[in-house]
Amino acid sequence: MTHPEKAELLAPAGSPEALTAALRCGADAVYLGAKQFSARANAENFDRDGLIAAAEACHLAGAKLYLAVNTLIFDSEFPALDALLETAAEAGADGCIVQDLGAAAYIARRLPTLRLHASTQLTVHTPAGVRFAKQAGFCRIVAARELSRDQLAAVCKEAQSCGMEVEAFVHGAHCMCVSGQCFLSAAMGGRSANRGDCAQPCRLPFTADVRLRDYCALSLKDLSLVTHLREITEIGVRSLKIEGRMKRPEYVAAAVTACRDALNGKPPALGTLRAVFSRSGFTDGYYTAQRRDMFGTRQKQDVTAAQDVLAPLRETYRKPRKYDTLDAHYTLHAGQPAALTVTDRAGHAVTVTGEIPQPARSRPTALPQLAQSFEKLGDTVFSAGQVTADAGDGLMLPASALNALRRDAAAQMSRCIIAANTPAHQLCSAPVRAQSRRHAPQEPEFRLQIRRPEQLSALGTLADEIAYLLLPLKFAEAELPLPRERCILLTPRFVNDENDVIARLKHAKALGFSHLGIQQPGDLALGTELGFTLHGTLGMHAANGFALDALRALGLCDVLLTPELPAAELPQGDLPAGIFAYGRLPLMLTRNCPVQAQVGCRNCRHALTDRKGAVLYTDCTRYAESPDYAEIFNSAAVWLADRPRGYRSAAYALLAMTDESPERVRAVVSAYLHGTECAQPERFTRIHR
Repeated sequence: MTHPEKAELLAPAGSPEALTAALRCGADAVYLGAKQFSARANAENFDRDGLIAAAEACHLAGAKLYLAVNTLIFDSEFPALDALLETAAEAGADGCIVQDLGAAAYIARRLPTLRLHASTQLTVHTPAGVRFAKQAGFCRIVAARELSRDQLAAVCKEAQSCGMEVEAFVHGAHCMCVSGQCFLSAAMGGRSANRGDCAQPCRLPFTADVRLRDYCALSLKDLSLVTHLREITEIGVRSLKIEGRMKRPEYVAAAVTACRDALNGKPPALGTLRAVFSRSGFTDGYYTAQRRDMFGTRQKQDVTAAQDVLAPLRETYRKPRKYDTLDAHYTLHAGQPAALTVTDRAGHAVTVTGEIPQPARSRPTALPQLAQSFEKLGDTVFSAGQVTADAGDGLMLPASALNALRRDAAAQMSRCIIAANTPAHQLCSAPVRAQSRRHAPQEPEFRLQIRRPEQLSALGTLADEIAYLLLPLKFAEAELPLPRERCILLTPRFVNDENDVIARLKHAKALGFSHLGIQQPGDLALGTELGFTLHGTLGMHAANGFALDALRALGLCDVLLTPELPAAELPQGDLPAGIFAYGRLPLMLTRNCPVQAQVGCRNCRHALTDRKGAVLYTDCTRYAESPDYAEIFNSAAVWLADRPRGYRSAAYALLAMTDESPERVRAVVSAYLHGTECAQPERFTRIHR
């Protein structure tokens, strides 16, 4: 069991001032982004010189610096990633937070001494997900925000058993969507959350009741688990993470101070924390499994409340924090340069020399004067400890010489501490991908994904031309028009009960199913352990050739490319890759059903309407009595039946159904397989343009 005081308090730093606020208010570590590959691209972030300076500031404070490289990366961008890794090595970053599995594999080979943390964008939320992360080369996982206490405890228990660390968000913004599974911003405005450019359209009006046009059905209150911190550390969380790289420094100061106070057993200033930033207050609904009253928006009173707390909060980080204590020993002998040796609490020692002492004309320099001079450490990170001296009789040093000794000693000790706390990295040769030996067929195969078995009732003989059918695991016993060896089962996209999923998979295996679709990292571990043939889906975000290689090494036999790839960036590799060729993209995976929260299940029309009148199909998935999660689908379907060149370079084309009738399913499949006329969707979009 981890002792509460041993848990790392991890703060965001979107700017140099926010970094200063985090360190001076007591953070044990900070995470920040560079000018590229940061999931908060619109924060100020850090250039090369800024990153090096930030690392020095952290290491002087005895804190760690984690570099966020937590976006999807395209093949053409790996030279820029390589340059960033050179800077990370030079700066001595302590770890790297990564979403893209191709980037993780590249970093592990290029900079193997850099610790890899699996970003929350990877959607690790189960014990099996922890095992996957271990296999993929990570040493820490950032757990999904949507976990209850018991679920988080199960993840921590698995992490402890396999030598992994768990990092968990304890304060900050709540995305409506499970992190890493959101295409809403990309679909609605071309600004990808997975590429660090989220425009937060979820904070705009969406409604399940068209009479309430201004209702914000996708906006949650901010998370705050400050009052639960000691319990969270006791269940094994290694790092307590504060969200907020887009927030002002005063917010960082308030959040770090509140968390530090809570960990130290002091009452946290929750009023100040709410005043500096909140959305109608805070929620701990996921952690406590009491998911009522979790929705909220930024109100006028939330904005005006900050006015009274900003100035006092700035005072909390205006002066340097005293991180260390220095003992001093002066040596003053006639005819020899004066020397000052300082020693810190860790045992680091440095010696500096200065002027030669002169015979005293009136009052010699004695221990009280030396101590008084040394105590003037106000603009440093040090406080004065014990002062001793070995001084000859009748000697003096002017105040200017004593000041110079003190300043030189403090500066050299700072450099000594920074060097001691900075990891020494060794860059290896840049990885080079082998020439691909496999090419996509001229005519790709077609795969059909359904949400309900009845959607297949009109398929008829077209079923014989479908290579694979993808269907939810809960329908494993349904009558199907394809043999089970040509079916790919899909587990829940968010797993509430992993033991139930394991039991269902074992039963399906006994029924003759042998293929499993990998929707999140835990699927890969379970599928491997149970002997399934593995196929990657949207949830694995294959965005580059290195990702294809990594997924192949992890056991996948094929994968679906992320729909955010432009046509010019489609990767080639030995792992067959498919394209999402038809259907409404799932824009959000939500643990809170927005329709249920607004109008209740009895009044559900499976629809959310945005402020422009577009209707988004919304449907929940139930493996238990209550909804496990909901999915919100684009109002416009991907349509490529009239542009087959859009998918002919792929290994397969996926046709994904949501609420289509059996007759519509047949018509769409026929249009793609045989080019028959089929009414295109009223609203449609292309993909990989």
